[in-house]
Amino acid sequence: MKKLLIAIAAFSLAAPAAAQSVNVASAFSKGRTHFSVTGGTGYAFDESYFVLGIGANYYLIDGLNVGLHYEWWTGSDPEMTKITPSVNYVFHQMQRVKPYVGAFYRRTSIDGLDDLDSVGGRAGVYLQAGRNAFFGLGAVYESYLDCSSTIYRKCDSTYAEVSLTFAF
Repeated sequence: MKKLLIAIAAFSLAAPAAAQSVNVASAFSKGRTHFSVTGGTGYAFDESYFVLGIGANYYLIDGLNVGLHYEWWTGSDPEMTKITPSVNYVFHQMQRVKPYVGAFYRRTSIDGLDDLDSVGGRAGVYLQAGRNAFFGLGAVYESYLDCSSTIYRKCDSTYAEVSLTFAF
């Protein structure tokens, strides 16, 4: 499947855990939850799509989160939905630039075709844009499992991700 994610912006709110004290990890502290809403465009099956999504990440320890995200690809045929559990680590100890790495599994449901599983990784940086705001820029590599090149042109893809996170 040829896929290029052209632009996607995530807006997250970080909710502090009850009675949590402020520490060096701040927005990426143990007990924090980031909720996200995404919107943008995507490209698959020689078609352009409008992509909407929601998700949440929970920080198990400072810097390490587990997440679950849902995407709906609409506006072209076939429509798709994607469910993505993930694990990510943010190097929160850094001052203004905070690198991150992560891995994910994704289940893609495509109208009229068999569901498609994929695994992948991501890496990038969060740049502090304000006291509680972070701009993220990264790259994602995704490899589709049991992918047939007779149905899909490519069985892997690399694309950019852009995010804006507000932590309160």
